[in-house]
Amino acid sequence: MDTLAAGFWGAFFGTAALMLAVSLAAYVRSQKQVALMAGLSAVISAAFVVAYLGWLPLHGDAQARLLAHVAVATAVSLALMLMSMLGLLRQRAWARRAVIGMVGMAVLVLAAGWMLPPTQALALSSVAAFSVGLAMLVTAVRSALRGDRLAWASVSGVTLMLVAVGGLSWIALDRDAPWAVHAMSATAGMAYLAVMATALWSRYSYLLELSEVMAHGPNYDPVTRMRSHSETGQMVGDVFFKRDAGVRPVGVIAICIANLYALENLHGRAAFNHALFICASRLRRCAPVHADMGRLGEDGFLLLVRHPADIARIVTLARQMRERLARPVLLGTSADVAGLEAAETAWEAELGIGILTTTTQVRPSHAVSTVRAMARTAWSYSSRLAYYDQQAGQIAELPLTDTEAAHTPG
Repeated sequence: MDTLAAGFWGAFFGTAALMLAVSLAAYVRSQKQVALMAGLSAVISAAFVVAYLGWLPLHGDAQARLLAHVAVATAVSLALMLMSMLGLLRQRAWARRAVIGMVGMAVLVLAAGWMLPPTQALALSSVAAFSVGLAMLVTAVRSALRGDRLAWASVSGVTLMLVAVGGLSWIALDRDAPWAVHAMSATAGMAYLAVMATALWSRYSYLLELSEVMAHGPNYDPVTRMRSHSETGQMVGDVFFKRDAGVRPVGVIAICIANLYALENLHGRAAFNHALFICASRLRRCAPVHADMGRLGEDGFLLLVRHPADIARIVTLARQMRERLARPVLLGTSADVAGLEAAETAWEAELGIGILTTTTQVRPSHAVSTVRAMARTAWSYSSRLAYYDQQAGQIAELPLTDTEAAHTPG
């Protein structure tokens, strides 16, 4: 093998080893489904490459026969894992038919291969593996067109896999293939592993975290990842009573959700926890890195911004949070992990957001209670945003845009 080609394949095996190490770390953290899928993807892909590069202690007809079996087994395994990741195997009847169909196809191809010379059997198995890949590409495209955003990553992954399989089939049939074929196949293989690892983590980390939240309920804080509401009190104390820091400005934002308890009464505690989890996830994505977040009772969140540059930035942040949190969502009503993706309950948060700029001279309990009252008052405003109007000396509505504002809050 050319030295340059060997370098590309070394990078590929390094990527596979890294993916396997990450899967072991996920297994240690009890995320066994992620670990199993990622580990199998890395091991199967690496084994396929080792066999097709001719690095096994077999030669001639024996090697061709083995590669024919490896091609079919790899194609079936990766196809079943892809269908599982796309959620196509959740129904037992459909999963049974898919497994029986894949295994039946593999048996037919291998049986036909034994009736052919070894080289032709290898060619037949390679064509079959490529055909399975094309079928999975069509399946992933159909899932993506139905609105599954993660399926587009699967489309990219399957396309890269087909490129790698095509190049390796060329190498297996012609050991003198140019180094460019090796480079193309190795690069496509590395990209495939990276894409599938990202897709796997996106799919299963969400479900694993959501199942944890729905299992522990109010004892698990989806914002700070703490299991106790007392952590929010500790957070407030750390911000207001920091030693030797002097008097400092603090931006305080409270978010209260009015219809969480109605949701629980209608659909149960699991739906309540799911909604809380979604709101917290959206809040984390739009909150600045220097903000401190925590739960505020059972129906809200508290956000503290240390040393805010000006009130305008706090207002902009509150408007962004309002826009993110008010988006509709489909909720699951079962605590069963297998049913989390089959969410059918439409829900939209009826929220109120209170905004307060103060200093560390103010008692923290007074600041928190004031901004929480402002958030609850905001339920009656069309913008769902409230601030304290210093000129009028009362709580007032904050418009959604600056052009709607009659004056700047201060």
